[in-house]
This record gives sequence, C-alpha cells and structure tokens, in this order.
Amino acid sequence: MSGATRDIDWSFVAWWMLAFLGFPLGGLLAIEVVGAIDGPARAALAGFLAGSVIGAAQWLVLRRYLRISTWWVVATAAGLASGNAIGAVMTGAGTELGDLVLTGLAAGVAVGLAQWTLLSAHLRIAILWPLVVTIAWPIGWTVTWAAGVDVERGYAVFGATGALVFAALTGTAMWLLMRGTARAGLQRSAST
Repeated sequence: MSGATRDIDWSFVAWWMLAFLGFPLGGLLAIEVVGAIDGPARAALAGFLAGSVIGAAQWLVLRRYLRISTWWVVATAAGLASGNAIGAVMTGAGTELGDLVLTGLAAGVAVGLAQWTLLSAHLRIAILWPLVVTIAWPIGWTVTWAAGVDVERGYAVFGATGALVFAALTGTAMWLLMRGTARAGLQRSAST
C-alpha cells in the first residue's frame, strides 16, 4: 500500500458531499456538448465528458486524503463512457425507470472497477469499492427519476438529488474503507 492516508475524520464525508456538484456540472456539460443520449456513441462521449467533471470533483477531495493521482479523472471518465455505452446498447438508450437502473448498473460496474484499479494501491479492502459504486449508481438514477426530473431528455448522469444520495452512500463507504486501512496501519505499527 503506497500513499499514506491523512487522519480520517468525518470532515472527509463533508468534503466528499461537496463533490456531488460534479454530477450536475458534468451532466450540464454533456447535454450542452453532445445533446440527448440516443445511442452508444453519444452515450460514450457524454459519459466521458460528465465522467471527467465527476472524476475531477472527486479527485480534488481524494488527493488530500489518499494522494490519488490525476489518473482518477481519466479512470472515472473512461468508466462512465464505457458504462453508459453498454447501458445504451442494453436498453436502446431508454429512459424508463428499468432502463435507468440497468444503465446505472452498467455504469456503476465500469466506474467502480476503473476507480478500484487506483484505490487498490492505497486501501486494504479496496475490492469493496466496485460493489459500493455498482449499488449506488442505480440508486442515484432511481432517486432522480422519483424526484420528477425530466430524465426523458437523455442525460448522461443523474441529477443533483440522486447525486446527493450517491455522495452520501459512497462518501460513507470510502470513509469506512480509509478508516479500516488507517487502523490496520496503526495496528501493524504497534505490533512491530
């Protein structure tokens, strides 16, 4: 495990919650540049743009605690591009709740695995991260749909309501993963 972790307290979750802004900002960039997602090519491009903004927002927080490199931005963008493209193929770029959940699962798996490749060098049980993101992504879409957002416009990512729930779930999980790694390091130090 490289990259020492800072003291991990609840301030991490507060900063991570602010990173939720990457979702509406990334979504806005994607819809303005690409337009509505109507197939895999647009889904990939929109996902890459939105993922770049989301990844940058998350990286700004993580770099303070884990010394994660800027590859986090690239991994998040590539993961969302591929996940959204796969989701568009599986659902025909549909926007019904079932379509959004399925696309969310595809995006969650792709983003979670891409981010895990970087987290595994920093966190003892980073293998749990893809599972967390895979669960949280379709929840984000479900919350956005339930809030009445006009999802039929073909957005690349869920809205602010879903992003807040996503940030709460993933921020708490990341905090627990970092705390577990920090405690294991302290226990190793105490036993030597």
